[in-house]
Amino acid sequence: MDKVETKLKKWRLVLGSETDSHLSAMNPNPGGLELTEEEKIMDGALAAIYDETASMQPGTGVGKGGKPGGTGKSVPNLAKWLTDVRNCFPEDVVSVIQSDAIERKGLKQLLLEPETLKTVKPDVSMVATLMALNRQIPEKAKDSARALIKAVIDDIMKRMEQDMRRAVTGALNKKNHSPLPSLSGMDWKRTINRNLKHYDQGKKRIIPEKFYFFERTRKIKEWTVILDMDQSGSMADSIVYASVMGAIFAGMPAIDTHVVAFDTEVVDFTELCREDPVDVLFGVQLGGGTDINKSVGYCSQFIENPRKTMFILISDLYEGGVEAGLTRKLTDMHESGVKVIVLLALSDRGTPAYDEKLGKKISTIGIPCFACTPGKLPQLVEAALKGRDLAALSTEITEK
Repeated sequence: MDKVETKLKKWRLVLGSETDSHLSAMNPNPGGLELTEEEKIMDGALAAIYDETASMQPGTGVGKGGKPGGTGKSVPNLAKWLTDVRNCFPEDVVSVIQSDAIERKGLKQLLLEPETLKTVKPDVSMVATLMALNRQIPEKAKDSARALIKAVIDDIMKRMEQDMRRAVTGALNKKNHSPLPSLSGMDWKRTINRNLKHYDQGKKRIIPEKFYFFERTRKIKEWTVILDMDQSGSMADSIVYASVMGAIFAGMPAIDTHVVAFDTEVVDFTELCREDPVDVLFGVQLGGGTDINKSVGYCSQFIENPRKTMFILISDLYEGGVEAGLTRKLTDMHESGVKVIVLLALSDRGTPAYDEKLGKKISTIGIPCFACTPGKLPQLVEAALKGRDLAALSTEITEK
């Protein structure tokens, strides 16, 4: 196959069957533009979502009106479609197609079927959709939904935990660069047992090759970190990442962690987050009103030592409560020495929609308001714990 035909086939897959005759006429090779079996599968999968004359309705797995795939009502048809998509396209493209299928063709109800959930590629977008539907998930599909969410959480945890722990440890452990551990922390029993094989018969003594020390346990929590999460529908991705961040913090002995979510009411997820962040996501109720002022007031009770407290508000700032009360509370926090950060989004989706007027008002207080990708979180947290200028750092992170 020459380069011209290859390019024409790519355009054919992009533009759909309506361009068949036009593109075939442009092909210099005889026989028109014949798709291979794999390309036909790709074409059918794309047509079911992007061909405006096709429809994929809840309860059906494919487009109707004679389009590839038929009109079967069974969920396994959708499962086959999902399998075709995963087999034919790279992972990042699969995520986009799945999301488009849900938004363009109204397939949300199909995600409540265990057969469908088992074939969906786990990603943050799918978790956000399941969070929005969590009150509708039937018992038969809950295990599959939980498994999908857990797969995403485990992947994020694996990517974030090491860098976050390193950032916090580097900021808090002032003895981190000491060349020798303290003798008072020596584990004599373990050191002797592990070095018995190095006993020197001539000198009648053990010549240790390695010394073992007890891990230092902190007697007090050095910092308090409070995560305050907006439950509006647009914040779903941010809640996923924030829940993982809360679970990581909760596992650090030096940090007293609190995780709170709000709409017009406030829900404290601290204990759930310590046990399993998946339970937090199942407990979130996306949508509804927004009372940031009420939530910030609730979180204020956890501030005992302001100069050793970091408060992270994750919200698009569309306040439905008392705006003047909110700015006053944030001002009091900031002036008392609390490290206050407002994250307009915690995701990889770029600059979010937010209340720019309120954002500017909060920024004039000296509190940075910006969107942050999960990969930048460790840098942000370490800078806050070290007392760096967060307003300057927010500019640096945003520019990068």
